[in-house]
Order: sequence, then C-alpha cells, then structure tokens
Amino acid sequence: MSPGKQASESEAAAPMAAGARLEMMRRRVRLSRLALFTAIAAGPVALGVAVLSGPTTVAAVPGSKPTAVRTAAAAADPAGYAQLFIGAWLRSSTDDATSAQARLAQLLAPDVDLPAPAAVAQSRLESVIAVRSAQRDAGEWAVTVAAQYADGRVRYFAVPVAAEPAGGSVTVTGAPGVVAGPARAAVAKSAYAVTVPSGGDLASAVGEFLGAYLTGAGEVDRYLAPGVKLSPVSPAPYQAVTVQQVLAAREAAAAESVPADGTTVRILAQVEARDDAGRWPLAYELTLRARREALTARSARLSRSRVQLACVMGTLTA
Repeated sequence: MSPGKQASESEAAAPMAAGARLEMMRRRVRLSRLALFTAIAAGPVALGVAVLSGPTTVAAVPGSKPTAVRTAAAAADPAGYAQLFIGAWLRSSTDDATSAQARLAQLLAPDVDLPAPAAVAQSRLESVIAVRSAQRDAGEWAVTVAAQYADGRVRYFAVPVAAEPAGGSVTVTGAPGVVAGPARAAVAKSAYAVTVPSGGDLASAVGEFLGAYLTGAGEVDRYLAPGVKLSPVSPAPYQAVTVQQVLAAREAAAAESVPADGTTVRILAQVEARDDAGRWPLAYELTLRARREALTARSARLSRSRVQLACVMGTLTA
C-alpha cells in the first residue's frame, strides 16, 4: 500500500476513534443518570442501602454500671405489741392460766409469770394505750404503756421488748415494771391576749359560722372567703352552739366596727355546744379577714363590711 493511501486511512480513523470514545462517555453519563434516578425512585430503601453499604465506624459506648442504692429500713416500733401484752397480762391470773387472756400473755411473753390479782382488791381495767417508745439498742425497745382503771386510776408500765427491724417477730423479754407517769409540761403563754367584744360583728360572724358548721343551721360557704373550702360536720353533732368568749392576737379584732378592708386577724373562739347528752366546751382557732362588698338596693349603690373566714387552723382543716 502506498504511503499516501495509508496516510488517508489514518486520517479517516482518527475521527472514528474520537467518535467512539465520545459515545462511550455519553453512555456512562446516561447510565449514571439512570442509576441516580433509580435510587431516588426507590426512596428511603435505596438510600438506606447506600448508607449501610458504605464504610461504617462504630464507637463503643462504655455501659453504665447500675448504682447500688442502700436505704436504711426504719425499725418497726413494737408499741402495739407491748400494749397488747399489758392488756392481756393485767386481765389474766395464775388461777386461770388457760383463759384466753392468759394464753395471749404467755404467747407474747413466754418467760414472764402471770399476776395473781385478788378478786375484790382490783378495780376493773378500762383501757390500755402505749404512750412512749424508746429504742435502746438494735432490736431492743422499752415501751411505756398506760393502763386506766374504772375508778379513774392510771398506772404506767415499762415493757422490755425485742423486735426484728422488719417487725416479723416480737417478744416481750421480761416482766413489766411500774414507773412514774410523765410530768406536766410547761405551756407557753397564749398568743390570744386581746378580748373581742361579744356583741361585735366579729364575734357574731364566728358564732354564726360555728353554728352552721356544728349544727347544720345555715350554709357554711357564705361565711368563707373566696378560695376557702370547708365542709360542715355531717351528721350535725350538736343542736346549738353558744360563743362563750373570743380572744384575738391583735388589737384590731377588738374594734367596735369591722376593721379596714383586707385586715386579717387570728382568734380563739371558746364555745359551748349542746346536745341531748349534755353541754360540751369546745375551742377553735380561726383566721378571719375583713372584706367590703358592694350591694345594689333599689337602684342605690350601697356597701357593707363583713368578716369572712380566711382560713382555718388547728382543730379545723380548710
């Protein structure tokens, strides 16, 4: 083949090779686009596969060890068992060791002897109640129990008791001992030192409120300040309530007229309640607030002051 012909064929092959390469590039672009559109059309599943198929680095998180929390269990107070024992022990006798009371006393205190009361010397036991518990050592208690007799006498017994912390087992470990009763505690001076006039608005409001509260005569709500909730005693225990004396902690409560709007006073109301069984002296601590109300009467604007129960303390619960 002549050199001229070879040159012409080489020149013709160059454009063909370039065209082939360009076509291959176009096919790759189309395939890439097709793969991208397929991934988008497949939605989260394809994207998830793509994410999962990539290189993944997992960081180990050190597990937190559970923290042991120790709570000290409160020792069970065996006062009730000591009270039960004294009641059974005082009602039992060695002359009848098989009685129900004697068996109960021996069950709670197997090493304690039964008493031997004389038939006519002892007054009848009325009630028994635990009044004090003191823990000596772990599992060892000293319980003071008061026993009241029909003739009015009261005796106090110290009872040694052993008890597990959870109260699963209790034993009276020794005979009870008679001890002196508690001394009379000193009483602080009362904060209610101001006498409220019996005929004033404040004393009248207190009497009306307690009458509604204890006898059902009238509605309790009308004497309560907004937001105060208090239900009357039901069924009503008394037929009548009379205010004997009202004492206050502030001089403002002793004024002849209702004090200024918003004035708050604390009072102690001493009352006498009556029913078919007799007369009963009672006392209530109350907090009252003066409140001025606007009323409409025959197109005239009038106003009046009244005392309302702001909150109830001590004997009552608002």
